[in-house]
Amino acid sequence: MQISSVGGMGLLDSLLGADGRKSFKRKDSDAGEAGKALEELRGSLYNELRTSEGAKRQQQRFCGPVVAMTFNFFVAVGIILTNKLVMGRVGFNFPIFLTLLHYAVSWLLLAIFKTLSWLPVSPPAKTTPSSSIFLLGAIMAFASGLANTSLKYNSVGFYQMAKIAVTPTIVLAEFVLFRKTISFKKVLALGAVSAGVAVATVTDLQFNAFGACIALAWIVPSAINKILWSSLQQQANWTALALMWKTTPITIFFLLALMPWLDPPGVLLFKWDISNSCAILSSALLGFLLQWSGALALGATSATSHVVLGQFKTCVILVGGYILLDSDPGLVSLSGAVFALAGMSVYTSLNLKESKDGSNKQIPVQTPVSKTKTSENGSEESTVIKTTNDV
Repeated sequence: MQISSVGGMGLLDSLLGADGRKSFKRKDSDAGEAGKALEELRGSLYNELRTSEGAKRQQQRFCGPVVAMTFNFFVAVGIILTNKLVMGRVGFNFPIFLTLLHYAVSWLLLAIFKTLSWLPVSPPAKTTPSSSIFLLGAIMAFASGLANTSLKYNSVGFYQMAKIAVTPTIVLAEFVLFRKTISFKKVLALGAVSAGVAVATVTDLQFNAFGACIALAWIVPSAINKILWSSLQQQANWTALALMWKTTPITIFFLLALMPWLDPPGVLLFKWDISNSCAILSSALLGFLLQWSGALALGATSATSHVVLGQFKTCVILVGGYILLDSDPGLVSLSGAVFALAGMSVYTSLNLKESKDGSNKQIPVQTPVSKTKTSENGSEESTVIKTTNDV
């Protein structure tokens, strides 16, 4: 066997020569270095996700404002069409129970993520009061449940009018809670957006007394819900999935309490065949994506920007239906939608300008100081660099 091995090596040497052997060694060395680098990258990424600060950095790195808001926009449009199918053609008229299914499926998927170690680590318990987590979970139940109930009892136009009231509520709440103010230019832009959406939806303002009460009761929980999601992620190193894991069980509990009061009886008598069940399950899966994408958008931007995104979605659907589907909402509605889109463009440009100015103020400026010192052998040491912050 040894003679055969030596003979094989001799044949290989005669075929490849010295250069061929060196080439094979270099390739083996390169492959080994690449594999080692890949293992180091995987290890560093795993260690990064094992801390709340590292997980937050990865979320900010891979899911910035543009990605998060685009993700949320397409998911929101998808769930609107799916919920219209579920509540219209399927006839599932149980909005609170539908919301409960959304959060139950979300909690199940999050449990699977946690089992597979895909769920980001939560910040230490001492950094966030348990009362804040409990309050967010409870408010999410009222915000989501009352929103679907409002859609059931009111027209889309009246629902949009109620959403307009969320914007000034957020501005007022952020001022009261955090002393946060916005510029006069932004106030004008938000006013233009609200006026445009009001004009675009003014032709569809059908409601009843109970539906109006539900819509009014939804405004404050919706505003506080967005503010808490945004502030906890931006100030306490929470990621979207970690915060969803903590709050979803609380939300499910309060939705169970709301069901007897707001849903009609007979959910168990509904026709749960394969077709209807698949439609409802599709809505629930999109509900998980909507919650996740909404949390990402709130963590990357602000509560006010997220409301403006929702109004942008309304205007795009209105204008897109006119351009692509030959629908005729009327000249007044189209003019209002275009005016609102113009206001959104101004608001977005103001946000981008403020973000750019803020980042420039935080960039350290390196100022070289010509401070040379002669050493014992007569040579000069290198220049000392002084770092200052341009604030």
